[in-house]
Amino acid sequence: MAVRIGSGFDVHRLVEGRELILGGVKIDSPLGLLGHSDADVLTHSLCDAILGALGLGDIGEHYPDSDPRFKGVSSLALLADVAEKMKQRHYEIINCDLTLIAETPKISPYKEEIKKALSDVLKVNINKINLKATTCEGLGFVGRSEGIAAMTSVLIGREE
Repeated sequence: MAVRIGSGFDVHRLVEGRELILGGVKIDSPLGLLGHSDADVLTHSLCDAILGALGLGDIGEHYPDSDPRFKGVSSLALLADVAEKMKQRHYEIINCDLTLIAETPKISPYKEEIKKALSDVLKVNINKINLKATTCEGLGFVGRSEGIAAMTSVLIGREE
């Protein structure tokens, strides 16, 4: 089996007047993430990780924020397109490891729903997706609750 590893990272600013979407799931929060699409940092980092593993650049190259077609788009739609690119190259997800970096909100109540949403789009067993969260202990822009970051590692493979 041929295997490839990819990593992804994304960050968005927290603002009033926007919904907070993480992993395709609406999170109860007074603040949301600012961005051209739905600004779902978790899904964006996953897209970048898969694109990186495929050697296809990054999310900005495929879905630029200068393109009006992607204004307000669900990041799950972007992930579905990335999954199609992976399928066309005969690769499949072996494992995804996602880390959300935020002071607030706590995602424990949403973890299974997020994993399910991502696994449904990727068409993989939910056990292939691991999701965890951490804080910055009050340090930096994340620690001041000015933004949320996410990083992801993926392992993809295909039969040779």
